[in-house]
Amino acid sequence: MEFHDLKAFAAHHDNYEIRVIGHAGSRFYQVELEDIEGQRHMLTRHGKPVLFRSLDDVYVELKGAGIHRAYLVQQVPHDEVIGRATHYQDPLTSRMPLVF
Repeated sequence: MEFHDLKAFAAHHDNYEIRVIGHAGSRFYQVELEDIEGQRHMLTRHGKPVLFRSLDDVYVELKGAGIHRAYLVQQVPHDEVIGRATHYQDPLTSRMPLVF
């Protein structure tokens, strides 16, 4: 989903979740939207996934799109090291609310 489409989507839908995904070993963040059908959409610009250098950059973009709540989801490096599946795919156990 393109970032410029996010504002229109948010205005017409109320049952979705925005996730800000922080990847282990990286200082970059990606934004993902999960809709009511459970479909995940990585937010893009010009067809390419957008990487943010800080949470402040994420806040500015999401606030500009009319979004005021999201969840921070981070990979746990420990899980990768011991061969266990990462927890960021399970949003109920690994998310932290962000309000801006």
